[in-house]
Amino acid sequence: MKTQTIGFIGGGNMARSLIGGLIQSGIAPAQIQVSEPDAVRRDAIVAELKITTASSNQSLLDSSDVVVLAVKPQHMQNALSPLSVSSERSSLFISVAAGLTCKSIQTWLGEDVALVRSMPNTPALVQAAATGMYATASVTSAQKDTAESIMRAVGLTVWVDDEGLLDAVTAVSGSGPAYIFMVMEAMERAGIQLGLKPETARLLTLQTTFGAAKLALEIEEPPETLRHRVTSPGGTTEQAIQVLEQGKLLELFQQALTAAHRRSIELAKELGE
Repeated sequence: MKTQTIGFIGGGNMARSLIGGLIQSGIAPAQIQVSEPDAVRRDAIVAELKITTASSNQSLLDSSDVVVLAVKPQHMQNALSPLSVSSERSSLFISVAAGLTCKSIQTWLGEDVALVRSMPNTPALVQAAATGMYATASVTSAQKDTAESIMRAVGLTVWVDDEGLLDAVTAVSGSGPAYIFMVMEAMERAGIQLGLKPETARLLTLQTTFGAAKLALEIEEPPETLRHRVTSPGGTTEQAIQVLEQGKLLELFQQALTAAHRRSIELAKELGE
């Protein structure tokens, strides 16, 4: 990947995060270009990251080994339909557009294009994303490695062998940060009501959330086991957990993720029409 040219169609937050991660990983800014119609956004990303700009989406496509599709889903068809994909250049396409299926993108680019669909989440902004990935049959092993290297520039990656599973990825990690933020919001609010200063409640909540995630990452045990470890019989944690269990928290999360999963499927149909 050190010699490949990488083009981004779209220069929004996700593109900016990926480009920043790639440069930090050792990719030269000269290898990266962006096509972005918004002059303010384009000038800002070029000034910040020292990459080059393409005069059009077509010129970017014609000169890139890898093309990252970072356009908003509702604008993707307009961006891709006018493009002419050369059979002489086997570019790899990576979509980071939520909800758009490979079938839809292939309808606009061509059925035989090498396409990887990815579902990163918003912690990509701080190089801490969780990204689900799916490759079409036209993608070679080397191209899969390239796609994984690019997405790993902003965090962890996992492959699924069924594109439909990306709807589950969306429910768990794509929408997942919002669930965690809501739990953090609830903890902060309760801490303040119990007498803590807002800044104290916030700092304690942030560090506790970070520490719990770090512990779960570094100790190879399931969350249920870790929870039991810190829940002493008759202690304060047990009292809190009992209240959460009485409120059927686990069942609520199942219902919430099922709703997100269902909506992900609906959106894919709507966006592909």
